[in-house]
Amino acid sequence: MITLIAGSVVLSVLHALIPNHWLPILAISRQEKWSLGRTTYITFLSGLSHALSTVFIGMVIGLLGVTISEQVTSFTHLIAPVILIAIGLFYIYQHHRHKHFHLHQQPSLPKIRIIIGLVIAMFFSPCLEIEAYFLMAGVQGWEQVVFLSLLYTTVTISGMVLWVRFTYRGLFRWNWHALEHNAGIITGLTLVLTGVASFFIH
Repeated sequence: MITLIAGSVVLSVLHALIPNHWLPILAISRQEKWSLGRTTYITFLSGLSHALSTVFIGMVIGLLGVTISEQVTSFTHLIAPVILIAIGLFYIYQHHRHKHFHLHQQPSLPKIRIIIGLVIAMFFSPCLEIEAYFLMAGVQGWEQVVFLSLLYTTVTISGMVLWVRFTYRGLFRWNWHALEHNAGIITGLTLVLTGVASFFIH
């Protein structure tokens, strides 16, 4: 379970830091001259929408994990880690094609439409990378699925809000494009390492 939690936290933090999650909000905020308070609130709504869609899919996958674990005793020790490793390798291979939410700002639209657009766009761009962890949590019971859902939601929303507030003040000038470009590799390695560790830590 420690391996599952650690891997989940790493992916949650990673995706909270990826510019696609918060940079469009910040860009629109500055274009529309939103206050820090309004920007924070809209970031919270967008992050919550994003997390809810991810958790919804995760719950379905977690149910699959519970069902399989009741029928296949070797699932936890063999199949689930293999799935994690396979997905990780896929992301490493496909990292240059990693597609996520990109929102082209529309400053001519009314503010409410911009906000609704952000929330809807984030809802329909769930982080599918984390879903493998819901599958593993499912084989350990619904309590773990619920715990993972709360953990992912908390880390993702907190990360997005914190980074928007920091960048709003101009405290960071990092090469965010490099992080975004390598997100697939980092995600893939995290999944692979978690899968390998799962063979030895139960």
